[in-house]
Amino acid sequence: MYRMERDFSGLLAALKVTGEQVDVALGALLPKPAGLQARVQEAMRYAIFAGGKRLRPFLLLQSATLFGVPPEQALRAAAAIECVHTYSLVHDDLPCMDDDDLRRGRPTTHRAFDEATAVLAGDALLTVAFEILADAKTHPSGEVRARLVAELARAGGMLGMIGGQMIDIEASTQGFGVDEVILLQRLKTGALFEFCCVAGPILAEAGTQHENRLREYAGDFGLVFQITDDLLDVLSTAEKTGKAVGKDAQQGKATLVSLLGVDAARAKAENLAHAASDRIASYGGASSHLQALPPYLLHRES
Repeated sequence: MYRMERDFSGLLAALKVTGEQVDVALGALLPKPAGLQARVQEAMRYAIFAGGKRLRPFLLLQSATLFGVPPEQALRAAAAIECVHTYSLVHDDLPCMDDDDLRRGRPTTHRAFDEATAVLAGDALLTVAFEILADAKTHPSGEVRARLVAELARAGGMLGMIGGQMIDIEASTQGFGVDEVILLQRLKTGALFEFCCVAGPILAEAGTQHENRLREYAGDFGLVFQITDDLLDVLSTAEKTGKAVGKDAQQGKATLVSLLGVDAARAKAENLAHAASDRIASYGGASSHLQALPPYLLHRES
């Protein structure tokens, strides 16, 4: 079992640096509000610069570091995944979906603007992500860029995040068991994590062996993330998490926490955290932050 006193200072410092770097990249890549379409551009920036942890860009940048990918290429791909992640949050918060008023400690995009603008801002964030990946500045090889686009489309589409979201909508009426919940979580949350982790070897043209190893890491990591997120929904407060809590129980949705219990779910997350870290230990010191991240999630408060 990972101990609470484990030193995560190096990881936290790296996360902070990544957040700053990604914000600079996003600031340059996203359009500045101008013209008759300024309102949707303002909404895009409102959603993007709401103080997120930039966890997905961090995974991507750390994956790229393993293979010596030029930082400017990796940062563009990291900005793209943050655009897709933020679009999903904007749409998830809408009244027709989760109907949330709070995200990252402040009003959700549809509350700060309006529902129509929020829909358009989410759509725009999704499409600009592919524009970024398709640009030659992301990688000189058109084949590599095409692979990134295809991987992100799969991760975000009906066999990935959107498919998982559809299953999640059905969850409260289907009486799901452990296997169905794990599938839901691997698609809804884990698919984007998988893209982040394989983007490094794809950008480096490192080969399928490395891609497969990072996919396995992402699979374990994604479940650790979701279990700890579900634990926060049960045990934490809106003040700590920056979003509403207790929603799964109110909606009657099955989670690994509700199915296994708090202690068993926490134990499963700990075992998965060990497994994830072990999968990439062969990369040595270059993977130190990726190895530390799964156990760190066990103790997160937001």
